[in-house]
Amino acid sequence: MGLNLLLLVAMVATNILSLYHLSSTHNNSQPPLQILDPAAADVADVPNHLLQQLHTIRATITHLRSSPSSTSASSSPAAAPPELLLYSHIGPIASACSDHPDLLHRYMNYTPFAPCPRDLHSVAEPLLLRGCHTLPRRRCFSHTPPKPLNPSSLPSDPFPPSLPDAAVLWPPAAPCRSFSCLPTSLGFDPKTEASRFLSAMSALDLPLPQLLSLARSAGAAPIHLALDVGGGTGTLAAHLRLLANATVLTTTMNLGAPYSEAAAIRGVVPLHAPLQQRFPVQDGVLDLVRTGHAVNRWIPAPALEFLLYDADRVLRAGGFLWVDHFFCKGADLDAVYAPMIGRLGYKIIKWAVGNKTDSSGLRYGEVYLTALLQKPMPATAAKA
Repeated sequence: MGLNLLLLVAMVATNILSLYHLSSTHNNSQPPLQILDPAAADVADVPNHLLQQLHTIRATITHLRSSPSSTSASSSPAAAPPELLLYSHIGPIASACSDHPDLLHRYMNYTPFAPCPRDLHSVAEPLLLRGCHTLPRRRCFSHTPPKPLNPSSLPSDPFPPSLPDAAVLWPPAAPCRSFSCLPTSLGFDPKTEASRFLSAMSALDLPLPQLLSLARSAGAAPIHLALDVGGGTGTLAAHLRLLANATVLTTTMNLGAPYSEAAAIRGVVPLHAPLQQRFPVQDGVLDLVRTGHAVNRWIPAPALEFLLYDADRVLRAGGFLWVDHFFCKGADLDAVYAPMIGRLGYKIIKWAVGNKTDSSGLRYGEVYLTALLQKPMPATAAKA
């Protein structure tokens, strides 16, 4: 608060001095010609460099007044934690982290060389969802389950009869502390997941055998490397490993349930990354990128477009973008999202639209879109 007040005082003083300079300049000069428009008279008499200074001062004051104070005692500590100050000298911190100093200070306010705080759900993931990625590193020991399983006792089948509860460090305040307690619709029931992606219940579904067949008929190379965006517990990755011996990275977040741990139990690599993060993958190396249910109309249109072009970045020529059950309002599909996808210039292999018939879909007039799109080959390669 003190720093903001000091800036305000300095800027107001600069404003007053500028006006005083203007008034003294007018008094020592001949009276200007009469101008009918007073506003035009003001603009005509004020030098350009002073106008720029005044605009800058007003914009800064407006910004200070509109932005919430980040230094008040109610929102964040008065001083940064020592570990945060130390880390800032040896490694970069994402600019979005500085926009949330209260969460950042809580995250870095820990005892070095001791167990880390149990703050994944209360601090770490809220920071990630606000664009603070990657999180600063910490010099503390992560928690592990009190009775960890022997690696040999982990299921070798990605679809075992059940997932072992002892492999997860359940939050003390969690309403569910076992996989059986979680709804099967969230992807934690291996029996239910074993049949997903294998058969079509409607035109919106794209079974994996059909996907592999379409890829072959399109003249594409076999699918070996893929990325599943918002892939939950890693069911797609598990199936593609069994069907095509493919390696699939799965981005997921533990939003109220242990999605990452469940994927890891099944032998799938979970990337703890939010949707707005740039994919941690090299350019042009993937055969397939799938966007799941987490990618939908609730993502701002510019953020969604950046996501699509990041998918283009990591796909090789001839690779596939699979938009799986994307939902939006029916009118927005034609006005916003179809043109956005069309700007990629991809070949359409599959394009299916259907009504979203749950309560939300009926209320807002939502539809589903499932599309399989192929990234074009370079012109020289196509001619060859």
